[in-house]
Amino acid sequence: MTLPPNSVSRNRRSFLQTTAAGAASAFAVPAILRGQSLNGKINIAVIGCGGRGGGNLGAVSGENIVALCDVNARNLNAASERHPNARKEEDFRKLFDHANEFDAVVVSTCEHTHAFATLPALQLGKHVYCEKPLTYNVWEARVIREAANHAGVATQMGTQIHAGDNFRRVVELIQTGAIGAVREVHVWVGRAWGWQGSEELAVQHNDIVKLQDRPAETHPVPDYLNWDLWLGPAPERPYHSVYFPGPKWYRWWDFGNGTMSDLGSHFIDLPFWALDLDHPQTIEARGPKPHPELAPASMEVTYEYGKRGNRPPLTLTWYQGTHKPKIWTENQIPQWGSGMLFVGDDGMLLSDYGKHVLLPEEKYADFQRPEPFIPASRGHHAEWIHACKTGDPTTCNFEYAGWLTEANHLGNVAFRTGRKLEWNPETLEATNAPEASQYIRREYRSGWTLV
Repeated sequence: MTLPPNSVSRNRRSFLQTTAAGAASAFAVPAILRGQSLNGKINIAVIGCGGRGGGNLGAVSGENIVALCDVNARNLNAASERHPNARKEEDFRKLFDHANEFDAVVVSTCEHTHAFATLPALQLGKHVYCEKPLTYNVWEARVIREAANHAGVATQMGTQIHAGDNFRRVVELIQTGAIGAVREVHVWVGRAWGWQGSEELAVQHNDIVKLQDRPAETHPVPDYLNWDLWLGPAPERPYHSVYFPGPKWYRWWDFGNGTMSDLGSHFIDLPFWALDLDHPQTIEARGPKPHPELAPASMEVTYEYGKRGNRPPLTLTWYQGTHKPKIWTENQIPQWGSGMLFVGDDGMLLSDYGKHVLLPEEKYADFQRPEPFIPASRGHHAEWIHACKTGDPTTCNFEYAGWLTEANHLGNVAFRTGRKLEWNPETLEATNAPEASQYIRREYRSGWTLV
């Protein structure tokens, strides 16, 4: 499974700082949009209209919504009531038979079909907004990232918090050396959804489904759901309410990757951005014995990154559920339920979504912050719409999001193999653990192919 090395620059800091100067040449604006006024509207097809998809649909509804697609007829019909002139499709593959009707696509399906809805849009030269995580596995992330580079269109992954001012101020502090060289990062989230290992833990963490093994019984498929299309490329199995509706599906390995890929897209985003990361050298996970069907509620993963320019090697550790950093359990830092802790040679920086603090606080009482150099976002979705019309870059484009998604998925690969992986990013192989390949790329159900 050898893929060509990536030749695109991975220096996001430079990318951000040059946004205002000549960024309109970042990609070729499709002919249909050249010369169009910024007040003009683009034609958008929306794939996945309920839940997170409904939120995304609302965020782009100022444009022309010309097509709607969902395997859930209730979601599709509700969206159609708001956009009665839009084409309705149940199967997103059929949507692309009418590709001349739209300029851009918003993908908000379940994780296991993200790549299948995104790749044909890129191949047709359409701008794409895709919910996180970008893809279901490592190999798909590489395919989508390289397809986006080839297409040269506006792309954005749905890491909405990336548009907030808090993240920008943290990135500026780290990149201007406020805490010195960063050699260690800890990222933790309190969510504990998934394989709990005990009924007691499931209750303690308010897990909405007390998960055990794959259910032996089947449930009738709801009359508004096309179960075959919902399964898509995933292995076939009978319908059961533990998979649908709601977010239940993402705990099952066949459809998602649990908290690691879900919240990792948001929380690891900050150190990824601030420290200009891409691929780790090694990945090692700790936690309960892997369940064959279900992602874990609690575990931790340590990534080792090599020296990057003038930056030293870095160790980044992810914790979820009951796992927390030692410095947190020993009460040496504020007890935030979720957070990202940068440990530098001269101090520490603790952040969550909406706030951050330099530590120790008394040391930084008179600290003079750098002048902001990362421009405020227009808004996460507005940034993408603007890019579709002008060619200006986005900050969560698929070049950036592809590397972030690969790294997050590798945490689960290490967990499922039980090995410290030595990673070759060029060949997409754990060189010391060939058994990891089954989790890096999978076979698809008959009738589904990606490339």
